[in-house]
Amino acid sequence: MPLPPVIHEDAALIAFDKPSGMLVAPDRWDKTRENLMGLVHARLGQGVANVHRLDADTSGLLLCAKTKPALDFLSGQFQSKTVGKKYHALVVVLPTDEAMKVVTPVRAPEGGLPAAFTVDLALGEDERQPGRMRVFKKRGGKASLTEFRVLEQHGRFAFVECRPLTGRTHQIRVHLAAAGAPVLNDPFYGDPEIKLLLSDLKRRYKGREEEKPLIARLALHASELTITHPDTREPITLQAPLPREFEVALKYLRKFPAGRR
Repeated sequence: MPLPPVIHEDAALIAFDKPSGMLVAPDRWDKTRENLMGLVHARLGQGVANVHRLDADTSGLLLCAKTKPALDFLSGQFQSKTVGKKYHALVVVLPTDEAMKVVTPVRAPEGGLPAAFTVDLALGEDERQPGRMRVFKKRGGKASLTEFRVLEQHGRFAFVECRPLTGRTHQIRVHLAAAGAPVLNDPFYGDPEIKLLLSDLKRRYKGREEEKPLIARLALHASELTITHPDTREPITLQAPLPREFEVALKYLRKFPAGRR
């Protein structure tokens, strides 16, 4: 399998646009499963190292260092939380009273999301479900903070910009679920029964009996990183374009406002 598209490359860095479904590092249980760093090491050598990780089902920008000094310098920025991160998500807005308590500012009683909101909830591993995270409302967990901005709202679906200010596992996914707006197609924290179908948007839809969702993958994309470059010591912003599935889904959400149910 070829390497994913390269977003940026210079003497110190290389950044990829990782597709949804691809692991970043070898699987803990299945070492034979293909992963991005395995492909990178086979083609570019063992000296290239990933600076951070993305969930397998999250697409988008994955940054690697090509030298040990670059790795150390970049890792320090992630550890000190000075890296600017931006994700985009398509979410399902659920009418829930419980969610209104964790969103600042508070969600409107009619169920819509505020134009901008913050979720500040500690997160930790879910002891009952290995591999998943959960909210700790009293004791336990690690402090976690995410800022959200609603770019578009189309009925029960919204297109949201996400800025995690901490870097916990599944942070954006858990915080959005806690806010009553889980990421579309999230098998861990969302509702697997909810799909984005053209037949639900377009009146008098005439399509195949076995209709496919407009977007079938986890609708979360790592869009942007702003770092201090290890060589120039100047800020640099790297961007991964929105995947085609997102563009198609947004196109139809915008096109058929009258047909939404």
